[in-house]
Amino acid sequence: MAEAAKWYVVQTYSGYENTVKAAIEKTVQSRSLQEQILGVNIPMETVTEITESGVSKTYDRKLFPGYVFVKMVYSDNTWHAIKSVRGVAGFVGASADEKPIPLTDDEVYEMGVERREIVVNYSVGDIVRILDGPFTNLTGTVEEIDVDANSVSVVVTMFGRETSVEFELDQVEVTNP
Repeated sequence: MAEAAKWYVVQTYSGYENTVKAAIEKTVQSRSLQEQILGVNIPMETVTEITESGVSKTYDRKLFPGYVFVKMVYSDNTWHAIKSVRGVAGFVGASADEKPIPLTDDEVYEMGVERREIVVNYSVGDIVRILDGPFTNLTGTVEEIDVDANSVSVVVTMFGRETSVEFELDQVEVTNP
């Protein structure tokens, strides 16, 4: 059933995001909805500000104030469980008589709600084949891997010259030895 779970956006009253998140998590526990409501997320970013006096201050800021993201299997039961939480204004993308529209996988990853786990089976010095883009099917040598930035630098030979090109981690694969 977890395969059918999608991310939905719930609009909250101003400043109620944390309260709504906690209330949804409590509702999931009390109603035994762990199989239908799999996650509740408030996307955050870490911000560092430097004051006029030169002191740096770091804090977390909500990326989407007024919204909470819920990964759930949509049903009348889960809809009612979320809508009945104090502070919830409604689902985004739904009118009174329609079911809400879930986010696409690309939207989920772009908004930072959920991260893709990419398994890197190559390392610096390995020969890789490029899978995507204008360099498709060219091979090159891995020069640098930055998992946090989701990038890999590959040295490819074009027009008789070696050139370093950057790709996303899943745009290359190790060639068979």
